[in-house]
Amino acid sequence: MTIKTVASFLLLLLNLSLFAQQKASPVMSGNPLFKGWYADPEATIFQNQYWIYPTTSAKYEKQTFFDCFSSTDLITWKKHGKILDTSAIKWAKRAMWAPAIVEKGGKYYLFFGANDIQNDTEKGGIGVAVSDKPEGPFKDYLGKPLINKFHNGAQPIDQFVFRDTTGQYYIIYGGWRHCNIARLNNSFTGLIPFEDGSTFKEITPAGYVEGSVMFIRNGKYYFMWSEGGWTGPDYSVAYAVANSPFGPFKRVGKILQQDAAIANGAGHHSVIKIPGQDKYYIVYHRRPITETDGNSRETCIERMYFDEDGLIKPVVITKEGVEKNKLK
Repeated sequence: MTIKTVASFLLLLLNLSLFAQQKASPVMSGNPLFKGWYADPEATIFQNQYWIYPTTSAKYEKQTFFDCFSSTDLITWKKHGKILDTSAIKWAKRAMWAPAIVEKGGKYYLFFGANDIQNDTEKGGIGVAVSDKPEGPFKDYLGKPLINKFHNGAQPIDQFVFRDTTGQYYIIYGGWRHCNIARLNNSFTGLIPFEDGSTFKEITPAGYVEGSVMFIRNGKYYFMWSEGGWTGPDYSVAYAVANSPFGPFKRVGKILQQDAAIANGAGHHSVIKIPGQDKYYIVYHRRPITETDGNSRETCIERMYFDEDGLIKPVVITKEGVEKNKLK
């Protein structure tokens, strides 16, 4: 065997080894998922695609519109620009925050906060927009806020819309360390009082600040929220578990927080469950360690796991993100 033949053989082995390594390495999403400063991501699945509806992370006066993003595999994301802005919502002027979206009857209802009202005399609160498509464009559904005042001390922001196993839709919302739950009527045009005559029930757990999320797993209601200051190192996600959407919710502990070696201020999240599987993702925002501006936030994703007792394991934030997952 000549030296040239041996060299060719070794080169072939090297190429085969590299090919095997590439084939064995999964395709990862990377973090952040897409370019741009975006926060408070609402992640869901529509029409066999992943969708993310975030806040445009900028100063209040520039938070006048929403973009959204879609993907078939968690790897490649398509931007849908300005699906809703203040030209469609005449009463909204600034601080359009934290979208929540549900599909019902073939229409898509986008709930959002606007104007960051500080008292009951200011105009703003939680509004609703509607579209025939998940990518919009959306138009004002009510012509006014759905919730425009403080109830039980809760600022009307950071809404989450939750469908219970009975088919009843609830809106769970609140800032200023108070959280309310209320029943939506069938058309999403108003709220239905509870049997005791009240419309808003407070379900605030210890440590709650903002950013409500709720889902059901194995018959248990998981209530999640953000705590700490949104520009600080203590911004994080905690949770509680109960037997109903009304609690009582006793704080279990934190499951998402910053890693100063990777990013700061990890919080304000949402959760995706893969249909037919016990597979969950957490989608959240964080601030790169190179950034000092509080609004420099980006949208990221990680797997979320449970232990044998149904408790959520602490989430490890990464630069790699998650593996490619094409919906079936």
